[in-house]
Amino acid sequence: MNLVIGALVFWGAAWWLNLRIANGRGRDTRAARLAVPVLFGLTLLVLWEGLVRGLNVPGVILPPPSAIAARFAASLPILWVDFVQTFVKGALSGYVIGCGAAVATAIIIDRSPFLQRGLLPVGNFIAALPVIGIAPILVMWFGFDWQSKAAVVVVMVFFPMLVNTVQGLAASTAMQRDLMRTYSANYWQTLLKLRLPAAMPFVFNGLKISTTLALIGAIVAEFFGSPIKGMGFRISTEVGRLSLDMVWAEIAVAALAGSAFYGLVAAIEKGVTFWHPSQRG
Repeated sequence: MNLVIGALVFWGAAWWLNLRIANGRGRDTRAARLAVPVLFGLTLLVLWEGLVRGLNVPGVILPPPSAIAARFAASLPILWVDFVQTFVKGALSGYVIGCGAAVATAIIIDRSPFLQRGLLPVGNFIAALPVIGIAPILVMWFGFDWQSKAAVVVVMVFFPMLVNTVQGLAASTAMQRDLMRTYSANYWQTLLKLRLPAAMPFVFNGLKISTTLALIGAIVAEFFGSPIKGMGFRISTEVGRLSLDMVWAEIAVAALAGSAFYGLVAAIEKGVTFWHPSQRG
């Protein structure tokens, strides 16, 4: 019980320190904004470690973070191969294809009211289909390698990206469009110089949503057939072998990759949409 008590004491002390940092004079500094989530995450890990070891929780139910870290360090070559197979080949390629196709389709829909009334409701219907239902079908169509996972990702990211882009293209005001017409700007000049820049906050909102959908789709698709590598394959295999530390190591890789991918898109958004009120301050 000493480990449990120690973990609880650490949690209480860290909580007090976090409150001091979050409510202190320097709470708006970059160091304070970084310290609060880092300390909070460290507190969760210490509490997890102390409770699991102090209460003698079996490793097949919940391994402690130290065991997961040890397995992570010992399995770096395997984790790297799985990362390349799932994230780089499956998720990233599907993300680029799906988002690119969605932007192009949104521009076509923008020029055709008929497509806007007819295609968007169909798109919303398809977007509501569960990935666990369409993944086995796409695996049958495109095979067991990364191409089928990329196809699942395309289906998952296409319509959220499409809806956000269509809404973004309608974000410019009538006065702004009238001003472009007074300059004798044609459709493409108005699109490139006014409507696409005004749509960027919506476009990046779709891109950020799609970062998590892409990784989830690629991992879930691997449950229904894949080569002997990939995050989804490894998770399903190791669960059957009751090797939960390896499962959590794969989850950690997926979480780190997804967070880094989201952060990269958010950083690009900040540079592109610096003029938007959401990026000020």
